[in-house]
Amino acid sequence: MTRPTPLWGRLARVPAAFPPAGGVEVVVSPTSELCPAGWVGAVALGDAALVTVPDAHTATVVRDALAHLSVEALVDGVSVRAVLPVAATLGPAALAYVSPGRFRPADAGAPAVERLPAGHAELGRLEESAGDEDAVEAALDEITSPAFVVRRQGRVVAAAGYRAWPSRTAHHSVLTAPAERGRGLARVAGSAAVAHALAAGLLPQWRARPPASRRVAASLGFAELGSQLSMELTADGGRPAYRRHP
Repeated sequence: MTRPTPLWGRLARVPAAFPPAGGVEVVVSPTSELCPAGWVGAVALGDAALVTVPDAHTATVVRDALAHLSVEALVDGVSVRAVLPVAATLGPAALAYVSPGRFRPADAGAPAVERLPAGHAELGRLEESAGDEDAVEAALDEITSPAFVVRRQGRVVAAAGYRAWPSRTAHHSVLTAPAERGRGLARVAGSAAVAHALAAGLLPQWRARPPASRRVAASLGFAELGSQLSMELTADGGRPAYRRHP
C-alpha cells in the first residue's frame, strides 16, 4: 500500500516532505496541523518521519535531540521525554489505512445500519453517554460524511463517519455506547463508513490510541503504517513554553 505521505506534507502547512531515503525532516511551521498550536508534531511512516516545530529556536533544540533517536522512538512518549523537556503529550496514535483490495466488510448478517446527517442530535446523545474522553477521541462532531448508525431498542448505540481531509483522505470516527461494547457494533458501523469512503474514491484513515479501536480497524483490513505524537515543550523551571491549543 502506498504511504499517505502527501497528506501529512500538506498538513504541515509549509513546504515539507518525508525524507525519501529515510530519517527525520524537521521544519518550522507555526500553523502546522500535525499538532496543537505552539507544540511539536511528529508523524512517522515506515523509516521516515516529518516533524513540525513552532519557531527556529525550537527547531535547533529538536533537531539536536532527535538525532539520537530512531524514527520509531521519536513517536514514543517515553523515548522523547528522555531527550526533550516535555510538559505534555498527545498520543502516540497509530495511523492505519485500507485499500479496496484489503477491505473486509462486516458480515451480511450484521445488524442493520441507518444513515443520519452529520450533526444529528442523536449523535450528540451518543457522545454524552460515552463521556468526554471517548467523545473527544472519536470526534463524531467533526465528520463531514453521513453518520452510519446502529440502533438497539430505538436508540443509537454505535455510530461512524469520516471527515474529508486533504489528499482525498477520509479520516474516520467511530463511537459505541459503553453498555453496548464488545458486541461488534463498532465494526458494523465502521464498515459502512469505510465502504462509503472507498466508493467515493477516498483513502480511509483510522487514527487510534485505544487498543480496542485498533482491533476494530484491523478487523476491517486496515494496516498500521505509522504513528503520530504531539509534544508540548517546557521552558526553564518546567513552566510550559507554549499555550495549549483551545
